Amino acid sequence: MANIFTRLKDSITADFHEALDQKEQRNPIAMLNQYLRESEQETEKVRKLVERQYRLKDEFGQECQRSEDMAQKRKHQAEIARKAGEENMYEFAVKEQQEYEARAERLQASRVNAEEQLETLEHKYEDMKHRLKDMRLKRMELMGRENIARAHHRMNQVMEDTSDKPYSRFAEIDRYIDDLEYKVNSSYYRNTFDSKMAHLEKELDNKEPVPDQSQS
Repeated sequence: MANIFTRLKDSITADFHEALDQKEQRNPIAMLNQYLRESEQETEKVRKLVERQYRLKDEFGQECQRSEDMAQKRKHQAEIARKAGEENMYEFAVKEQQEYEARAERLQASRVNAEEQLETLEHKYEDMKHRLKDMRLKRMELMGRENIARAHHRMNQVMEDTSDKPYSRFAEIDRYIDDLEYKVNSSYYRNTFDSKMAHLEKELDNKEPVPDQSQS
C-alpha cells in the first residue's frame, strides 16, 4: 500500500507547472492532455482501491461479528457441558471459545486498521480529484492563451500583408494602367493622325479664295 501511495504521490502531486514551463515552447496543450490522461488513470486506480478498502472493512466487520457470535455460542455450550459433567466436551468448547475470541480480537484490529487506511485513501482520493480539476482548469486557461496567441499571430500576419505590400501592388497596377492608357491613346492618335490630316487639308482647301477671272 505504501508503494502505491509513493507512486501516486510522484505521479499526481508532482509540480506539473514546472513541466509546462519546460515544454511550453513545444506543445503545452498536448503535453498537458497526456499528463491529464495519466493522472485520470491513476485516479481511477485509486477509486477502485477505495472501493476495495470499503469491501475489506465490511468483510472484517462481518468476520469479526461471526467470531464473536461463535465465541458466545461456545461459551454457552461450555457452561452446559460443565453442568452436565462432560469434561471432554467442556474442554473442547472452552478451547473453541478462546480461539474465536482471539480471532475476533484480531479481526477487530484489522477492521480498525482498514478504517484508518480507508480514511487515508479517501483523503488522497479527494485531493487527487481536486488536482485533476485544477489541471483541467489550467488546460482551459492554456487553451485560451493559445487561442489569443494564434489570433494575434494571424492578425499580425494580415496587418503585415496589408501594410505595404498591397499598396505597392496597387501602385504597380496603377502605373501599369497609366502606361496601358498611354499606349492605347498613342496608338489611337497615330492611327487617326492621317485621316485627321486629310480632313484638315480638305478644310483648308475649301477655305482658299477662288482666283478673280475678270482681271485676266
